[in-house]
Amino acid sequence: MLRDIQKINKEETIQTKEKLNKQKNKKRKRLRIAQLAPLAKRVPPKLYGGIERCVYYLTEELVRRGHSVTLFASNESLTSAKLVSNGPELNKTGSPDSYSKSRYNWLLNQVRQNASNFDIIHDHFDFHLSELHQIFLENLNKSSLIITVHGLMSWAPSLSYEFNDFPLISISFDQRHHHGGHPNFIANIYHGIPSNLYKFVKNSKAGEDKYLAFLGRISPSKRPDMAIEIAVKANIRLKIAASTFVESSNEYQNKINKMVEQNKDKIEFVGEINDKQKNEFLGNALALIFPINWAEPFGMVIIESMACGTPVIARSIGSVPEVIDEGISGLLFKTIDQGVLAVNAANKLNRSLVRQTFEKRFTVEKMVDNYEDVYYKSLKKIKEKKIK
Repeated sequence: MLRDIQKINKEETIQTKEKLNKQKNKKRKRLRIAQLAPLAKRVPPKLYGGIERCVYYLTEELVRRGHSVTLFASNESLTSAKLVSNGPELNKTGSPDSYSKSRYNWLLNQVRQNASNFDIIHDHFDFHLSELHQIFLENLNKSSLIITVHGLMSWAPSLSYEFNDFPLISISFDQRHHHGGHPNFIANIYHGIPSNLYKFVKNSKAGEDKYLAFLGRISPSKRPDMAIEIAVKANIRLKIAASTFVESSNEYQNKINKMVEQNKDKIEFVGEINDKQKNEFLGNALALIFPINWAEPFGMVIIESMACGTPVIARSIGSVPEVIDEGISGLLFKTIDQGVLAVNAANKLNRSLVRQTFEKRFTVEKMVDNYEDVYYKSLKKIKEKKIK
């Protein structure tokens, strides 16, 4: 009886929240929003590319909600918004830095010249453009500007100090610890993905077909070597879906190749995969293994795995403890031996609860609700300043 009452109360609470959100959205005016994406890859990326993927989901949901959105990105981008571009993704051109700078310079000038046509300019360039970005920010009316920091601003310390009064959004609270407390973080918004992007898989592969999944880059920061060591010690198969990254030296690549060859009865390298392939790859796995070696601000693959119902076994570093509810959506470890213990306990986690955690915390709807709140609050502040 008590459970029935609690269930009814929960359903009524959800319905009330949905009703209030609809009423709130009806009262709010539709905004003119510019989204600025890096030019290295198209939006969305065909395979690897966390920032571009996030910008895509955000842009599509904003358009769906009736906002007028202009996306500044490479010309191969797929979008429901108006696209402004001046060439293909830079990763394909193999051109010198001077060409890349000229492309970015043109795009930034377009944004600056048309700034009055937008209520909000949302910058995802991540301070990686150095002097070009600096000039752009200096000459832009910052009142309508929002900057999401996707990486670590320790990569560009001079910018993080010089522009500490710009409104910044972090993608995890841990990310802020690496910025010296100087930037003006006005909100923390976790990434989200469409709830229908991946189907929930109730049961993983069992018996001899049971495996761990590694999805990421072949690079020291992602530690596929640790994933291999844990899988071998736990006596479980490991499937590696990965791309080689520029930070991955030939020496490290050779190390991974050698480890795979020495354990080919347990380790399988499947290369890069797309979203459709991810669903099967992640959904059928006992768990995703995420043994990163750096303070990653937000691991998109974690919530992709959770969307499939697959728990995550992750190294406790960076934002990982924020994103994973330990004992519910995954297990944390620090050493290889702890990782082995986590693998052996992974089948005790309830995959339905893993999916529910994703739906509660990491959908695109949740992410865009939060971004809309930031947009409207920023515009309200501008209006109040004008009145004064």
